[in-house]
Amino acid sequence: MGKLARNGKLSPMQMIGRMSIQLKLILSFICIILIPIILVSWYLFNDAYRKTIEDLKRTNQFMLEVEKSGIASNMALMERTAQLAINPNGKIQEYLGAAEELETGDLFDFKMEAFANFQQFLFNNPSIANIRVYTENPNVMEMYPVIFNESRIMDKPWYGQVLERDGRVWWDIGISRKEIVNNSTGGSQELLYVSLLRETDYDDGRHNGVLEVKMEASTFFAKTFSSMQDSQSQMIVVNRERRAYTNERAAIFGELPLSEILRQFQLRSSDVPDSFSFTYKGHPFLCIPGQLEGLDSYLLNVVSLKEPLEQVSQNRNTIIFATLFLIVLLSISSYVMHSLILKKLTILRESMKQVRKGNFNVDIAITSMDEVGELAYHFRQMLKKMNELIVEAVGRQAATKEAELNSLKNQIDAHFLYNTLENLKMMAEIEGQFAISDSLTSLGGMMRYNLQWTSNHVRLKDELTHIQNYIAIMNIRYDNHLELHVDVPPAYMDQEVLKMSLQPVVENAVKHGMGARHASREKLAITIKAYQLNDCLAIEVSDNGDGIEEGKLREVNLMIRLEDGEYRQLRSAAARGEREGSGIGLRNVDQRIVMNYGKPHGIRVESVQGSYTRVTLTLPYLILTGGATAHAQAIDRG
Repeated sequence: MGKLARNGKLSPMQMIGRMSIQLKLILSFICIILIPIILVSWYLFNDAYRKTIEDLKRTNQFMLEVEKSGIASNMALMERTAQLAINPNGKIQEYLGAAEELETGDLFDFKMEAFANFQQFLFNNPSIANIRVYTENPNVMEMYPVIFNESRIMDKPWYGQVLERDGRVWWDIGISRKEIVNNSTGGSQELLYVSLLRETDYDDGRHNGVLEVKMEASTFFAKTFSSMQDSQSQMIVVNRERRAYTNERAAIFGELPLSEILRQFQLRSSDVPDSFSFTYKGHPFLCIPGQLEGLDSYLLNVVSLKEPLEQVSQNRNTIIFATLFLIVLLSISSYVMHSLILKKLTILRESMKQVRKGNFNVDIAITSMDEVGELAYHFRQMLKKMNELIVEAVGRQAATKEAELNSLKNQIDAHFLYNTLENLKMMAEIEGQFAISDSLTSLGGMMRYNLQWTSNHVRLKDELTHIQNYIAIMNIRYDNHLELHVDVPPAYMDQEVLKMSLQPVVENAVKHGMGARHASREKLAITIKAYQLNDCLAIEVSDNGDGIEEGKLREVNLMIRLEDGEYRQLRSAAARGEREGSGIGLRNVDQRIVMNYGKPHGIRVESVQGSYTRVTLTLPYLILTGGATAHAQAIDRG
C-alpha cells in the first residue's frame, strides 16, 4: 500500500485507488463529457463576446462616419455662404469698404435693395442661423441683423485667434444668445452654435472686420443632438478646450455621467485610439472617437455594452444549465448501466473470496459471453486445474512416501550386497586373485555412489572418483585398453557438478570409441580437463576414438537441444539402429544442466572423423561448500 501523506490523510491518487470501479467509471465519464463541454463553451462564449463587441463597434463606427459626413457637408455649406457674403464684387463688400458716410438717399437705396436681397438670401437658407459682419469702418452704420460694429466682439475669446489666422477660417463651438438687439444683454435665449469666423479686409489689404456665419449645433450635429438615437448609444462633441456638448437628455446618461466620459477620454487624449472600453459602477461601455479635422474637435460615440453582454451571459448560463442537466442525466444512466455490468464482477469477486477461504468447489453462475463471462470461464478452468494439481500433489506425496520406504528397503538390500562383495573380496585376496579383488573394490565404490543419492549436487572430485571406478571395471572387459587422464587443477576439485553427469559422457566415449580399437589392440585414451571460461567452468571429456562424421555431428547437437515433442517425434520416426546413436544420454545430461543452471549452460559436442571427439560441459563457477576462490561463489546446497 502507498504511504500516507504527512498530515495522516490519503493523497488524491490513493483516494482514487480506493474508489470502486463503478465510481471511477462514472467520474471518468463525467470528466470525458465535462472537460470538452467546458472548453467548447469557453471558446463559444469568448467568440460570441468578441463578435458582439466587433458588431457593435462596426455599427457605431458607421453611425459616426455618417455624422462626420453630415458635419463635412454643413461645413462646406457655411464656407460657401461666407464666400457669397463677402463677395468682392458685391454691394455688401462695397459698403463695408466705404471711404465716407453715404448720403441718406444712397443709404436708403442700399438698405432697400442690396441689404434686402442679402436678407432674402439669408432667410432662404434655413440651416444658417445667422450671418454677421463686424466692421471697424466708422463710415458704416449698423444694420440689424447683419452689419455691426467690431467693438461688439472684441471681448470674445476667439477674437484674437481669428485675427492671427490672416484671413483663414476659424471654427468655434460655443454658447451665445440667439438674437442681438443693439447693445442689449438681456432677454434673449442662449443656444449652442457652430461659428465660422474669418477676417475681412479693405481693397488695399488692411483689416476691415470679421465675418461670422452661425449654424445651430442641433443642425450642424444632426445625429448628436437628435432624440431619435439608439437608447444604448450617444454621440458627444468635445471641442478644443475639452468641453463636451451633447443631448444631455439621452437615456445613456442615466447610468453614465457626461463628466465620466470626458474623464475617460482625457486619460487617452495624448494618443487617442480607434476605440477603447471602460467600466463604470460595474457596467461596461465602449467609446469610439473620431477626429473633426477642421473644427479641431472630437466626436465620441459612447455605447453601453450592458444589454448586449447580458444577452451573451444569458446564452452562456443556458449552456451551463443544459450541460449540468446533461451530466446529471448521463450520470444516472451510467450508474444504472454500470450496476448491471458490474453485478457480474461482484459475483466473480465473491467467488474468489470463497476460493481464498479454501473452498475450491465454487460454482460461478455467469454464463454470458462478454469479457466478464470470459473471466469467469477462465477462473472456472483455473479452479479445475488447481483441483487437478492438488490431486497430483497428493499423489506425488504418497509416491514420495512409498519411494522413501523403497529407499529404506534398498538400503537394507545394499548393506547385504556390500557385505557380500566385501566377503568375496577377502576370499579373492586369500586365494591371491588380486585383479578380482581390485575389481570388486571398484564395483563396491560404484554401487555406494549410485545407491547413496542424498543430493543431486556433488563435488567434481567425487564424480571423478566414480569415473575412475567405472574405467577400472571397463578395463576388465577391454583387457586394459582404456586409459584415463585427469587434468583438473586442485582449485576446481570442489566445483559443484550434477551427480552422474560425467559418467554418461565417458560411457558414450567408451561405447563409440572402442569399436575398431579393441580389435586392433590400440588403446583408447580418455582425457578429462577443467578450466575457467569467463564466469563459468568448462569440463572437457575428449577421446582419440574414431570421431563422428560431419552430418551425424550436426544431428547429435540438434537432438541435444530439441524440444521434447519434436525430439520424441524424430526419435519415433528414426530406425532402431539410428535411435541408439541419437545421443539420448548426452541429451539427458544437457537437460539436467539447463533445468538446474539455465539455458546459457549445457553440453556442446565437437568432433573430427578419424581423429577425436570432445564433449564440453559448461557449468556456473560454484564451489560446493568450503572456501571460495577469487572468482568463485561459495554456496551450500544442504
